[in-house]
Amino acid sequence: MIKLVLVRHGESLWNKENKFTGWTDVELSDKGIKEAIDAGKKLKEDNYNFDIVYTSVLKRSIDTANIILKQMNDDVTIKRSYKLNERHYGALQGLNKDEMRKKYGEEKVHLWRRGYDITPPELTVDDPRFPGNDPLYKDIDKNLLPLSESLKDTVKRVVSYYEEEIKPNLLDKKSVMIVAHGNSLRGLIKYLENISDDDIMSLEIPTGKPLIYELDDELNVIKHYYL
Repeated sequence: MIKLVLVRHGESLWNKENKFTGWTDVELSDKGIKEAIDAGKKLKEDNYNFDIVYTSVLKRSIDTANIILKQMNDDVTIKRSYKLNERHYGALQGLNKDEMRKKYGEEKVHLWRRGYDITPPELTVDDPRFPGNDPLYKDIDKNLLPLSESLKDTVKRVVSYYEEEIKPNLLDKKSVMIVAHGNSLRGLIKYLENISDDDIMSLEIPTGKPLIYELDDELNVIKHYYL
């Protein structure tokens, strides 16, 4: 049996402030730090050890992984990729969700947040929120960087990275943890469990709580549960 551990980063400052975060690089809140500490302690108590850990390139993902591993006293190879980043919310990034509901209506905002192939309003390429204007992505072709993303777009990039980079390590029976984001993990879970486009809309992933997937030798899901 192969185990894959998924962790949504601990609560961020913008989670706390109820803002659309996306690719904005915000810090963990005090609660988020505690969530990461608790996750690391729980994984250690249950005797988990990892051969490799994957994160996005965003601080809240990286810091959560580092805090978890510090609690576990685990010295592990960490690989980072923008393909595990949160979904890019385009022109909504930095805006308060409740204020957007008042402006555009509950149904519209719900579709932007949860609709599988609904893309929020796009940025322009001269907007500082466009990743092509961020030094963090200077080595990536700007044509590959989003102006906005639907969950469908996010699934595509996350699954491509899983197939190319993560899956071979799982098939080699390596113990893997992925510390990423609500939507990037929803995208991966959709793929692993073959969840329908409609049903994925209702899937919620709590912050800072390890989600364990038990897989067979062909990486089919046997069962999954939270620690």
